Amino acid sequence: MRILVTGGAGFIGSEYVRMLLTGSAPGLSLGAVTVLDKLTYSGNLANLDPVRDDPRLRFVQGDICDPGTVDEVVAGHDVIVHFAAESHVDRSISGAAPFVTTNVLGTQTLLDAALRHGTGRFVHVSTDEVYGSIAEGSWTETWPLSPNSPYSASKAGSDLLALAYHRTHGMDVVLTRCSNNYGPYQFPEKVIPLFVTNLLDGGTVPLYGDGGNIRDWLHVHDHCVGIALVQQKGRAGEVYHIGGGTELTNKELTERLLEACGAGWDRVVPVTDRKGHDRRYSLDITKISEELGYAPSIPLDRGLAETVTWYRDNRAWWEPLKTTTPTSPRPVSPA
Repeated sequence: MRILVTGGAGFIGSEYVRMLLTGSAPGLSLGAVTVLDKLTYSGNLANLDPVRDDPRLRFVQGDICDPGTVDEVVAGHDVIVHFAAESHVDRSISGAAPFVTTNVLGTQTLLDAALRHGTGRFVHVSTDEVYGSIAEGSWTETWPLSPNSPYSASKAGSDLLALAYHRTHGMDVVLTRCSNNYGPYQFPEKVIPLFVTNLLDGGTVPLYGDGGNIRDWLHVHDHCVGIALVQQKGRAGEVYHIGGGTELTNKELTERLLEACGAGWDRVVPVTDRKGHDRRYSLDITKISEELGYAPSIPLDRGLAETVTWYRDNRAWWEPLKTTTPTSPRPVSPA
């Protein structure tokens, strides 16, 4: 099986590539992996260092919005797993154009190429943020989409495009939506690596509003296990939720990170809440659990402890990235 992974030098995509090449993706046999990544600020070839010398790995630097590059790369692949996206909410509020271009037009370019070349399966990786906010209970896969940020709106658009190609052309498209990811190799603009690296450097961390926004936390390894199950056994045209099963307020998360880094609340700086800040996300994972046997395996306490240790031990990876991620307090999204 030849698998094309878009965004495979990013946080989640590189975890998937490492799993594929080390044989830790459940049930998947592998012939070769091609990574297509533009290497924007959050794409990093160092994320692939553990598997860089594997002869089955091919890396192509290119833009998913470039039809020529995409057409050439897609040819000959059996499966596309599509991670590539602009994903930071705050950046989308500052400027929405790159999010619409990459997330919507880039996905359309990939879908067109997959249709032309008869790609066997197209796995589209999305987010719980497309649903907006939910006060109580959990979203099922049939819940109406109601995105509140330019980022989530662009992802909702790409979701609908992917499903439309299944319904219109009969393409073998499956779609996943996940809760908030964390773990090694996450670019330090997202809340957990930002807080951890700031605290390890003796700096302060920003906490939005009253700290009461609630997120479900999912270790990146568990997320990728879920994607592997969907790639292998998911039903065409279906959406599958992948969640972690542990909801925390941002204040509770901050407390755990302070404790893990040996810091106190004097290191926390309150900041004005973000525009359109969703209050709570919560995914119902009954469908993927019952159909495909998915269950998160990494408890949050263990996962956070291992993540903090990884950042403590891998300064050479994240310190150069902090030049584009200020350590001074700045509004940062929990998603």
